Order: sequence, then structure tokens, then C-alpha cells
Amino acid sequence: MNRSERRDMIPLVDLHAQYLSIKDEIDNAVRDCIDNAHFIKGEAVTDFEERFAGYTGIKHCVSCANGTDALEMILKALGIGPGDEVIVPALSWISTAECVNNVGAEPVFADVKPDTYTIDPAKFPALLTSRTKAVIPVHLYGMPADMDEIMSFAEAHKLFVVEDCAQAHGALYKGRKAGTLGTASAFSFFPTKNLGAFGDAGAVVTDDGEVAEKVRKLANHGQLYKKHVHEFTGRNSRLDTIQAAVLRVKLKYLDKWNDSRIMLAHEYLSALRDTKDIVLPSLPADRKPVYHLFAVRAIRRNDLIALLDKNNIGWSVHYPSPLPFLDAYKYKNHQKDEFPSAAITCSEICSLPIYPGLDPESVQSICEIINRSY
Repeated sequence: MNRSERRDMIPLVDLHAQYLSIKDEIDNAVRDCIDNAHFIKGEAVTDFEERFAGYTGIKHCVSCANGTDALEMILKALGIGPGDEVIVPALSWISTAECVNNVGAEPVFADVKPDTYTIDPAKFPALLTSRTKAVIPVHLYGMPADMDEIMSFAEAHKLFVVEDCAQAHGALYKGRKAGTLGTASAFSFFPTKNLGAFGDAGAVVTDDGEVAEKVRKLANHGQLYKKHVHEFTGRNSRLDTIQAAVLRVKLKYLDKWNDSRIMLAHEYLSALRDTKDIVLPSLPADRKPVYHLFAVRAIRRNDLIALLDKNNIGWSVHYPSPLPFLDAYKYKNHQKDEFPSAAITCSEICSLPIYPGLDPESVQSICEIINRSY
């Protein structure tokens, strides 16, 4: 898509506009890394870890190459492996489940709640076995999961809780930031996230010093204190210095950008509240979602998509299939009636444009087109 075509449409997300809003700061930060040849383990990495730990209010932040590695290394650090089971939501990106497979354990899928699309703790008792070791709640689309119920169940059954915060930077649950309630939490800084790098990047946050140290060793080939002394086999999962420098700049603007997303979401909620055949995101009183995505359910989704395409409005489907029905999990032989909420959500969900820099007038225009023609 060329630049003139982009001006004629409202994209689902516009990373270039975000870059332009802080261009000088970003350019200077990247140039400093290049001028000083700081590409691996530079000062920006340590500084970003300290700043992000401070932002979340958690003691330890260990940066890594991506959010999937963050999830997987947490599980390894907790000793989860072959023979173990981990409860995960049926609706999420595949990373939430494949990290369990990648440590040799087995993901056990739970249906999601029909209003928030997050994992339903009411499903846990029927899934619990002697092999269950952890639960991974996902704060999907920027909406915090029901953490009180999840933590209560986990504590009663001595389970670890690993928060998947890939879409929830800065979201609040009863006044506490997402990522501060479980045993440890994984963040992705993929470019389109609320806090996004200029490539892949991720982090683990935890108050548990032993978990943090184990993750840091895992991310650095099993070594930490002395070069060429490898306590165990790990991997190469580093946050490179340029990405850390970009994230350090962007972190200053995260709350402002989240406020912009929330304001735009409220524009949608107001303008589409009476629209027939559109189910809007819920807004529980005890939560402050940060709208990584503004995902509506459209009973006639194909008609909505055709309308958006006709009017050059960006859209996407997050996600077209519940995880249990992906080819990767055919071996589990699940049936659709096992996950009714996830199934209907995936058949109707559609994400509308939302990002810092999108003006309210554009949202109003999108809503007018939907209300007039859908």
C-alpha cells in the first residue's frame, strides 16, 4: 500500500503516525546506540528493565526476545514440564498454549466468559487433575481477566498463575495493574502492542527473586554470573539495545496513549450502543481496560466486513478459530460444543480501528457508516 492510498483510508492501526509524534526522541535514542556501538546488553536494556519494573510496581523485570519466550521461560523457571498440565483459555493467540507444549506439558483448554472474552474460572473445577500445575489467564484485547476468582482457585489448589499481559500494558483490575497479581507475568512488545518496539521484544515481571534469576539465566544460555559457566542449557533470548532504547522512550507516553484508546473506545460505545446486530465490549465496573483492540461481535460479520472494505476502513478478526480447533490441536479431538462461548465469539468477532493518533471524528465517521448501512 503506497502513502497516497493510506491517506484515503482509516487503517486498523497506524504505527507511522505514532512514530512521527515522537520522531526526534526515537531518532536520537537509536542514533545513540549506533554511535556508541551498543547493540547487545547496552545501558538502555538495564535502564528499561528498571523503568518497566517501576511502572508495573513489581520488583523484577527480565527483558527477552519476545512475549512467547517470556511465557515459556516462566513455565520452565517454575519447573513445569512433561507430565504436567496447564489450564489456558480457548480464545487467545496460539502463544498462550504453545508455550505449554514447548516445555513438554499439556495445555488444557477452558472456555471464556461471553461478556469479557477472558478465561472463565467457573470451568476450572471440571478441568482440575492431579497433574494440573498452573493457569494462564490472558487479559484479552486489553481487558483484565477475573483475577480474584482465578487467584482464589489457584491458592486453594496450590497452582501457579502466569498472567499473559501481551495486550494489557497498563490495564487495571480493582486498581492494580495487570501483571501484578499472579506468580509471574509475560509481556510482549510486538510493534502493534500498546507499548510496542520496532521489532520483536518481550519481558517477564515477577516479585519472586528466584523465578527472575532463573528466567535471566534461561534467556542467556544458562549463564549469569560468569562467562562460559553454564549452569544448565538455556537459550538466546535477549532484548537488543536498540529495541530497549525505543521502548524506554515510548514508556513515557504509554499512559497518555492508553487514555487516548479509552477515549476512542467510549466514542464507539456511545455511537454504536443502539446498533442492531452489534454486540459491544462489556465494561465491568471493577476494571479499566486499555483497548489494545476494539473488538465487537457482529452477527452478520461478512456484511460488516464488506461495508468496511467498501469504505476503506481497516479491520481484522482476532481470532478466527478457538485454539482447540486449530490444526495444531487436532490430536485433542475437541468438539465445538465444549467451548460454546469461544466458538460464537470467533464466528462473530471483528476489530475496528483504534490507536493513539486516530481522531474522534474518524471514529464518528466509522460509526455513522455502520449505523447508516449495516
